[in-house]
Parts: sequence; structure tokens; C-alpha cells
Amino acid sequence: MKRPITSRMHGMLDYPVGIVLIAAPWIFGFSDVGGAAVAVPIVIGALVILQSLITNYELSIADILPLSAHLAMDAVLGAFLALSPWIFGFSDEGANAWVPHVVVGVAMIGSALMTRTYRETEPRRGTRAHPA
Repeated sequence: MKRPITSRMHGMLDYPVGIVLIAAPWIFGFSDVGGAAVAVPIVIGALVILQSLITNYELSIADILPLSAHLAMDAVLGAFLALSPWIFGFSDEGANAWVPHVVVGVAMIGSALMTRTYRETEPRRGTRAHPA
């Protein structure tokens, strides 16, 4: 079965997801919990944006990281995010503190699994694209 998400569509998802993760503690009202509940989504959001900027796909500024490596990292980060409430012990802080971690983490895994592992368009000239 052909994966339904193109590299361009995945890029369009990455940046908003990174921003929402960084802002999640305030959007979902768990900034007062502190510790890992707040730090994990902020760090993962920053990593999502940083890797998006250097991935070999249409919406990056430098075509350095192969798309397949980006997708693998998305799956790993998604699993870590989804499991973080139990890893760091904040699953009893209320649903607003742990449900966003689980939902976005599972969505990141799903997105990684449903995205095509190749770029839809040719890289720009002068970039350092690596084959997937």
C-alpha cells in the first residue's frame, strides 16, 4: 500500500506541530505542573522544528538529513512523548497534563508511518542532499 502523506504534506505538518508542542503547557493549562511534564513537549517541539529545517524535503532550508532518518526520529520522539507521563511519573497530574503528550506522540508515530520515504520534487541546486 502506498503511503498517503507526501513529503510536502509532512513538512506542512512539522512546523505547526513543533510550535504547538512548545506552547502546549500553556495551551492545555499544565504549565504549573512543572518538571518533565513541561520540559518534554518543549524540547521535542524544538527538535521537531530543528530537524525539519535540515531535512531533505520541500519545506527545509538545508537538504542535509535524509527523509527516512527524519521519519525514524519522528517515530522515536513520538513514542518517547507518548510514554513520558509514565516514564517521568506525571500521569496522575490530571488529564490536561498527560493526554496531550499521548495524543501528539501517537499522531507523530502515525505520521511517520504514513509518510512516503522519498521526496516528491528534486532538491534545489547547490544543496547537500543525501540519498535516503
